[in-house]
Amino acid sequence: MALTDNTRGALLMAVAMASFTANDALTKSVTPYINTGQIMFVRGIMTAILVYFAARHFGALRPLKTLFRPIIILRCLCEVTAAVLYLTALGLIEFSNASAILQSLPLVVTLGAALFLREPVGWRRWLAIIVGFLGVLVILRPGPDGFTFGALLVVASLAVTAARDLLTRKMYADVPSLAVTVITAFVNMAMGGLLIQPFGGWQPMNGWIISHLAGSAVLVLIGYQAIIVAMRTGEISFVAPFRYTSLLWGFMIGIFFFNERIDSWTIVGAAIVIGSGLYTFYRESKRNRSQLAKRSAVTPTEPPTVRPASVTEPHVTRSMRAEEAGE
Repeated sequence: MALTDNTRGALLMAVAMASFTANDALTKSVTPYINTGQIMFVRGIMTAILVYFAARHFGALRPLKTLFRPIIILRCLCEVTAAVLYLTALGLIEFSNASAILQSLPLVVTLGAALFLREPVGWRRWLAIIVGFLGVLVILRPGPDGFTFGALLVVASLAVTAARDLLTRKMYADVPSLAVTVITAFVNMAMGGLLIQPFGGWQPMNGWIISHLAGSAVLVLIGYQAIIVAMRTGEISFVAPFRYTSLLWGFMIGIFFFNERIDSWTIVGAAIVIGSGLYTFYRESKRNRSQLAKRSAVTPTEPPTVRPASVTEPHVTRSMRAEEAGE
């Protein structure tokens, strides 16, 4: 049976989320042996090479003067800051908890779009955002047992990642996504190299560590490509909610690979966050459909041309029937 565009888009989104989550897991597995700067540098070299050749293949490379522009530079800084915060957090917090907190990213982006981009957000979505943040607090459990430094780093990384996504919305039309990914990969690599010494110095790496970082780089590239194709294949309102499949991967990896025990508070908090996010997606898609209907209603039509009845009547009748049928 042939798959619909929405089904293909949803499957690709699930593949993207699995790739990103597995990338995080491979990265976390090497945090006891090498520092954050070294991870960023070594993985950055591999990622930059892969992305460069992908961009070259698709004709997405652009001159440096085109890429060194304010929004792109700010986005790169946000990407680097988020990477430093999150990689550091992965060495301090359980993998499943980090994955659960990250599910609130769509809510943070919606909040940022309302505050800084002046995008309209109705009271229902404001309520969903508030409820979602309460879900994050349930996961964090303010107190000595839950509100750890690692959890704070994840929250900080979440805020900076949302800023990165908001800057992406304002990206220049003449700059392809792959070109932005290329410059971001090289900036990550360079910043990682600068941070190696302040974060503890270079540590020797064996084949196991290198293979994990190489796998991480490949998974990042797969994830980026899958999410781009997914958003172009199906309807965004249908495909976007499948971002939350990353939590399932996060929980399974946490249980089976890191021997973590997921407590009830994390599950309840994640359910609240995901429920709020899904409702936000629903309200957003409903608002978009309403705006599209309004624009269609006010589209000007050509004035009727007076012609002999024997010529015009069949065409007029067909036009009226087509409008009634919604063609």
